[in-house]
Amino acid sequence: MADLPIHTIVFEILTRVPAKDVGRSKSVCKQWYALLSTQDFVRIHCSRSLVSSNQRVLLIDDLTYPVRPIISKSNDYGPSSIVTFPFHHQNNDVSMLSHLNGLLCVCLNHTYQLLLWNPTTTAFKRLSTHDSHGFYINNLDVVGLYVDTDGDYKVLHIKRRSGVLGVHVYSREVDSWRNIPFITRQEYLSPHFNWSAGTFCGGTLYFIVCACLLRGTKRVICFDVNSEQFKEISFPPVPSIGMVKGGLVNVKNELHMFASAGMFEMTIDLWTLQEDYWIKVLSCPPIPPISLSLWCDITHYVTNGNWFVMTKLGKLFTIEMDMKPFECFYPVSWFLGFKGAVFLETIVSPSI
Repeated sequence: MADLPIHTIVFEILTRVPAKDVGRSKSVCKQWYALLSTQDFVRIHCSRSLVSSNQRVLLIDDLTYPVRPIISKSNDYGPSSIVTFPFHHQNNDVSMLSHLNGLLCVCLNHTYQLLLWNPTTTAFKRLSTHDSHGFYINNLDVVGLYVDTDGDYKVLHIKRRSGVLGVHVYSREVDSWRNIPFITRQEYLSPHFNWSAGTFCGGTLYFIVCACLLRGTKRVICFDVNSEQFKEISFPPVPSIGMVKGGLVNVKNELHMFASAGMFEMTIDLWTLQEDYWIKVLSCPPIPPISLSLWCDITHYVTNGNWFVMTKLGKLFTIEMDMKPFECFYPVSWFLGFKGAVFLETIVSPSI
């Protein structure tokens, strides 16, 4: 090891070690600290960390904030560790809104402030300003995290306040907010429509917009992060039987949707987006449909080819699939009965 060039040690070896070990390696010497703090190192390390073994589930209840790895071989959680929030908060008042590359966008419900937070490194950044930017209201606002072509992490914040619309973009690079125009149907700005959190895929943020779960209007709103233009596309042609829900999934930079339908029993189909049209990939395998008592959200797909779903009690439920395995990372923002998120362990910083 001593005979290896420092560049090889840093960029070929240390970019492959777990995020927490990178933090420890920074204390070796000043040269290592400087190299491990460069944006080039962070970018390469992040790209090599996007694997299912680095996924963690953070659940928030009234008393504790456990972080659990998911063991794909046993289809269960590994040993948990308790996370300590590095920012002031009140009991159970932190909402997880969106996630990307190890960063979580969270809201402190007692102050309405938005924050960017890396739960692995514990670093965080407050996004609220004196001119009223960076304040979030549940059920009215929506956010999405993305990275532009220059590698700048940004937050898209859509506000709906008493019929007045505001669309704002926060840039980590310049540490400021700015307004952008919103061009689509004005009816979607009504509080009668529910918006999902944004899912970033292939240079676009995608949002599911629906009037209600029961036979209401359902569309997908697309935000091109380079042109900063909005457009809308159709929802997959799912039969309007009982409750209909959609969960967007980034699968190796291709957009997929898990669409569930039913009332007392649920069925699930997987769709993929091709040229603004939805193509069905597969249907729920021949097992008893998921009952309403186990109402759940698709959290992610793992390499052994199984669906992992999470019930309202935070319990994992597995559906075995007979298909080519692939990975995806789906930002879960809300579990019924629990708040939490699925995130990846990285060293991406919420500030420059």
